[in-house]
Amino acid sequence: MRAVSLNEPREAAAPELAPLRADRIVVYGSRKLHGLWSALVSALGECVANPVRSAATLATATCDAVAPGEKLSLIGRFKLLAQAMAGLSLARRLRGDQIRYIHCHFAHAPTSVGMYAAMQLGIGFGFTGHANDLFHRRQLLRRKLLRARLVVCISHWHRDLYTSIAGERPAYRVIRCGVDEAGWRPAVARSDDERGSGRLRVLSVCRLVEKKGIDTLVRAVGILVRGGRAVELTIAGDGPDRNRLASIAGESGCRTAVAWLGAVDHGRVHELLGTADMFVLPCRTDRHGDRDGIPVALMEAMACGVASIGGNLPAIGELIEHGRSGMLVDGTNAEELAKRIAELADDAQLRMRLGEAGRQRVIEEFSTEANMGKMQAAIEEAIGGARPPGNLGTETAREESAV
Repeated sequence: MRAVSLNEPREAAAPELAPLRADRIVVYGSRKLHGLWSALVSALGECVANPVRSAATLATATCDAVAPGEKLSLIGRFKLLAQAMAGLSLARRLRGDQIRYIHCHFAHAPTSVGMYAAMQLGIGFGFTGHANDLFHRRQLLRRKLLRARLVVCISHWHRDLYTSIAGERPAYRVIRCGVDEAGWRPAVARSDDERGSGRLRVLSVCRLVEKKGIDTLVRAVGILVRGGRAVELTIAGDGPDRNRLASIAGESGCRTAVAWLGAVDHGRVHELLGTADMFVLPCRTDRHGDRDGIPVALMEAMACGVASIGGNLPAIGELIEHGRSGMLVDGTNAEELAKRIAELADDAQLRMRLGEAGRQRVIEEFSTEANMGKMQAAIEEAIGGARPPGNLGTETAREESAV
């Protein structure tokens, strides 16, 4: 197996992934301009070595750019051509590795590069779509669905979306984007002494963008604070909405009740979950139509046994059964969210019951262990059932595209 990223990863790899990262391919290199030049040189080398195949791949990419079959900006069309060249560069670097299948994470730029590389190598490709890549940054999605040997759907809602775009296809497989439940152990309940002043501790972990519904959460905390409740909201994560959200906190009368931690690592998230009374992530559809799939942070909180409230979106509804494994709310309704937070705050037994049921839900359906076997079987089926010597496939890792 070879790991591939479009750009140099900005985050440290987990220890168990260190061998893959050490042998990874970075398509554009660590220095953007130098990396782009190296990728172009490699692509031209591929064209010289395999002119007929290269001409066919570039002809397909040109047709995709000229007539994509769905809405795509002029800039997006030029990006496709650049990504085809990146695909040729990747194919050049993979030759000789006995790669028989390329699987891509995120359906926009990573899948475009992986798709053209697979065409160039004469092998199959597949992808896993998530959220932003299917809406705000969508790129040639229908054709990718029609061409892919395997389309991993992280929810039944995703499968229905793909069916509405490209029809029902045997390539679709519902395989959850899971978490390592063994690594996210249940949080230890805090004692009365640890509770100190008795403040209700609410935690949220996410990128600070509109679709996460953090403005609704801040307003809900404002409602609770104005009603006389002692609430402490901790928000871990950063993003373009940070200043706007801080202003909303001030307007809502809860400025001192909100702690903004910025970006934190997984270890810190686990510590925060250990001191939280509940986890809240009221996701919604934003003004551009973008929405979450099933947020990993929500799965991690549930795996830790923390009672959780999520936005009432179709995919999240496959993770949380309202009133049984957590609660679902309208991510635009602060009054409703404040009511649900208060309900959990006033009933420790309900928090415990929802936390335990939420963890069990993750173990049964959303754990890494439960889904890795499904993923491996699906990839082996996509390459014809035979396991290639030493390589199952190539993973194109999550990184923002430079083209």
